[in-house]
Amino acid sequence: MSAAPLNVRTFGPRDGVPVLALHGVTGHSARWRVLAEALPEIRLIAVDLRGHGRSPWTPPWHIEQHVADALAVLDDLGLARVAVAGHSFGGAIAVHLAHTASERVERLMLLDPAIGLDAQDMLETAEASRADESFPDVPAARADRAQRWEGIGAELVDAELTDHLVPDGDRYRYRYCGAAAVVAWSEMARAALTPPAGTPTLLLPAAKADFVAPGWVDACRAELGDALTVTEIDAGHMVYLERTAEVADEMRRFMRT
Repeated sequence: MSAAPLNVRTFGPRDGVPVLALHGVTGHSARWRVLAEALPEIRLIAVDLRGHGRSPWTPPWHIEQHVADALAVLDDLGLARVAVAGHSFGGAIAVHLAHTASERVERLMLLDPAIGLDAQDMLETAEASRADESFPDVPAARADRAQRWEGIGAELVDAELTDHLVPDGDRYRYRYCGAAAVVAWSEMARAALTPPAGTPTLLLPAAKADFVAPGWVDACRAELGDALTVTEIDAGHMVYLERTAEVADEMRRFMRT
């Protein structure tokens, strides 16, 4: 596997506690800005996953490649061992990263991770995502995002458009590769993998979403025991945008243990 350089955004002080942040499918690194601002003591290293944002869009797009890309980022920055935060598909990548290179992962923080999802649901989602998603103008894109992100502040909706929406001819679309997104939905249908035994793990399931299966949480408890901390967040899937302060408090408390 080749590991082309990913686009990296770093938030926070150079001497802050390093945390590698992995976004979800169709997302991008700038989404982590608001959480980083709520955690000024950390150095949040946010990447655009392959096929997303300003990172290379070339395949392959499977989890193993995303893991290799993440390790290349740590190598480039001279970071031997870090905490890893992952949201949605990024949570699945984070868990696989911990299995592939446990010596590089100090702890895991999984924000409504998407792991071991129903195969039929993923087929339908992947098929739906093959349709061209574009908008005639910025107001149309804003209205669509505001509807999808119900409960998330208007300033974050506007930031999403600024960071991620780009013109394409006479239309507007988000900066990600549709083919990579289809592959990501397939990867999320893999058999559920728990974090490796002994890895301190914070799990923050979203109460208003259904990505985190109770059976998987039970499997994590059995594997991790006291190394697992679970706190349900009363939010939709975009937990760290909807409940930023609460998520930041949970992460801060967990990193101090």
